[in-house]
Formats: sequence, structure tokens, C-alpha cells
Amino acid sequence: MSHGPVGPAWPALPGPPPPPAEEPRQRLHPLSPVLHGAKSLVVVIAGLSWSTLSRVGFGWFAVMAAVLALGATVLAVISWFNTGYHVVGRELRVHEGLIWRRTRAIPLERLQAVEVVRPLLAQLTGLAELRLEVVGGGKTEAPLAYLSVAEATALRRRLLAVAGRAPETVSPAGEAAPAPTERWLHTVRNQDLLVSQLLTPQAFLLPFGLVFVVAQFLSEGSWSFIAVASTLTAMAGVLLQPVRRVLDDWSFRLDRDDDTLRIRNGLLETRAQTVPLDRVQTVGVTWPLLWRMKGWLRLRLEVAGYSAAEPDDRNRPDRLLPVGDVRTGELVVAEVLPGVSLTALPLTPPPRRARWLRPLSRSAVGAALDDRVFAVRSGLLTRRLVIVPYARIQSVRVTQGPAQRWLRLATVHADPAGGGSAAAYDRDLAEAWELAAELTARAHAARRAGGHRRP
Repeated sequence: MSHGPVGPAWPALPGPPPPPAEEPRQRLHPLSPVLHGAKSLVVVIAGLSWSTLSRVGFGWFAVMAAVLALGATVLAVISWFNTGYHVVGRELRVHEGLIWRRTRAIPLERLQAVEVVRPLLAQLTGLAELRLEVVGGGKTEAPLAYLSVAEATALRRRLLAVAGRAPETVSPAGEAAPAPTERWLHTVRNQDLLVSQLLTPQAFLLPFGLVFVVAQFLSEGSWSFIAVASTLTAMAGVLLQPVRRVLDDWSFRLDRDDDTLRIRNGLLETRAQTVPLDRVQTVGVTWPLLWRMKGWLRLRLEVAGYSAAEPDDRNRPDRLLPVGDVRTGELVVAEVLPGVSLTALPLTPPPRRARWLRPLSRSAVGAALDDRVFAVRSGLLTRRLVIVPYARIQSVRVTQGPAQRWLRLATVHADPAGGGSAAAYDRDLAEAWELAAELTARAHAARRAGGHRRP
């Protein structure tokens, strides 16, 4: 049987493209379990009370601490062995867990900042910790502790590049260095920082507390180890907050890079944080009582997308100026909120009948509708000013308490995203409703004019 000529074969249909090769998982630095074990040792020693030391003696106390620290180190080694990370497409995936395996996928489109943090132990060993801030996150995401400085900075640059944000440059020593486009704004003098924390109630009242304790010991003739140790522990707790602020804000430097602020600070733990100006919700100004003799103030931020629920407030990028004079505050606020002047806000007090609710602080309370922002002031001993751009206001509320209803007063709340509400206290009732309507109208107009979306 003969067959006709065979025609050309049809070309095969193209199949689906092969999946991209997934990069291997990377582990943390091999010294990570050692650093975690050292941190656990500090926690263990702090957890064992002075009474335990006095009962069992120093030798057994050291043995107990060593055994617990060794157990914590073994667990840290097992955790390190089962922890890995890699970038898959536009996600950072972190794998961890021994019995219960867990994989966290962090979409880099929602990435706000990647911070390189170097605690004291990490500085001594040449390591660094990488922390991620993600829009809408309840806390700091996926802290990778620890990596070498080179690995941390390289991964930071890569994540920011995938997220579409320009990373900052890194010095040969591994520290974050100013980018060529950065503009220096302000550096806080460490001397001013120290003096500002000496002018706090804790430091001011400490000598009186020491005199009282010493007098009590002399009168009772009791200098037992437990009594001395407990007293020293209590005194250390009183001084913890001002000492912590000095250590956290040491060598504080503020720079501007296009639409972001760069904040670098820290002594025992160095930080390099990035604050996007388009996500600033409020600016808070504080005048502590003892700072007024030197004309000093403090500036803080509320930033949308950052960890408002973070238990350690040091992770939050809310520091704008730890301490400074009014002129410096004016310059810094003008960078964050162009056209806004701290000393030119048209603040007006509540009506005179509000003195029945605020007999001493009525003159310290005020509210202002500026061209660009809504500002409220409150506080008697510690003065506070909250400034909210109209475009950041998400809701407006009018509230009344029983005494306010009797006096025909009301409080107007302007709520931005992420907290930091601004409250105009004890306004006339008719004025309060007019103010609420005006705030709503200005907020809608500002969002339309600037093309702002709700964060």
C-alpha cells in the first residue's frame, strides 16, 4: 500500500514557562545562638531575686544561672538550625520552628522600612539585626537576629530595591552613612541631652529619696545585704527611664532625603531609621515643666503603618527631636509640615465658663484652625501641643460629659489613622458643632486637593 507525501508536522504548542528557580534558604550567622544565650543569661540573673542569692549562696547561684543559660543556649542552637530566610518573587519568607513549623511571607509591596539595629553584643561581635516595618503590622515583622553587617546591609538594600524605595548607602565600617542626596537638619548635643534628663522628676527627687533611705538605715541600724540590694534596685528602677532615654538618643542626628527623614541615634544600641513624610499623621510638641526655664521642647511623630502595638516603644520611629529650643523646633516642624509655624498658630481658649471644669488650666487649653493643620493645646504642668494635617483626619467626633452638658460645653476629637487623636476640650456647644463641620469639610478638601488616599 502506498502512502501520499507526508506534510510538514504542526509545531508543538508552547507549554507553561518553567517556574523560576527558588533561591536556597539562608541561615542566620553561626554566632546567633551565642548572643541569644548571653541575652538569656542576663534575663535569668535578673529573674533570680536577691533573696535567692542570700539563701543558696553565690556558688549555687552561679551554678543555677549557668545551667539555665546553657539550656537556653541549646534551645537557641536548635532554633538557629531550623530558621532560614529567602526572597521569593516579591516576598520575604522566614521559616522557623522545630515541632510546629511556621513560614511567614511578608509582601514587600507593604514594606515601609528596613532598619539595621546593632545592640551592644552585636557591635562587639560585628553582627547586626534586621527589623522590618510593614504597613498595618501589629508589631515589628520578622526580626532577623543576627546577620553579619555586610549581609544585613546587602539584604536591606535588596529588600528596599524590591519594595521600590531607595536604600541609604553604607560606610566601609558597616554603619549607615548619609546618602549623597541627604541634607543635614539637626544634631542634638549630648550635653543638652544629659541636662534635659537631669531636669526630670525622677532625677530631681532622687537625692531626697537617698537622704530618706540613708536616714532610715542610720536610725534602725540595719545594713543587711537584702535591704541594701533592694534599695539599690528600687533606685535603679527610678532612674531607668531617664538613663534609657540618654542611651537611646545619644548622638541623635536628623537628615532629610527627598520625601523621607533619616534618624540615627543610640549609644549601646545604634539605630538607623527611615520615616516617610507622606505617612506622618501627627506632630506632638511637649514642654516639660522643668525644661521651661531653658526654653526647651520635645517633638514626636505618629506615623501610619508602624507598630503602634509594639511593646517596646524604642522600635517605634516616633522621635523627631529629643530636646531642643523653640527655634530648632520651628525648623524641624517646617520640614515635616511645610508652612506651619509653632509660634504663629491662632490658638484660642475655651469660653470663660469652662473655668468651672478647669480652674487652673483653662488658659493652657486651646484650639486652632490653621490654613494647613488643626492644632490643640492642653496640660498645666506639662504643656502639650498636637498638630494634625487636614488630609490625615479620618474621623471627627463630638463628645459631652455630664458636667459639660450642664455648662453647654463639648469636646471635639479629630482622629487620624494610627492613633494620636487631637482633642479640643470644653468648647462652646454651638462652636463645637461648627468646628466639627469645618474639620470634616477641610479634611475632604485637603484629600481631594492633594490626591491623598487613606493610609
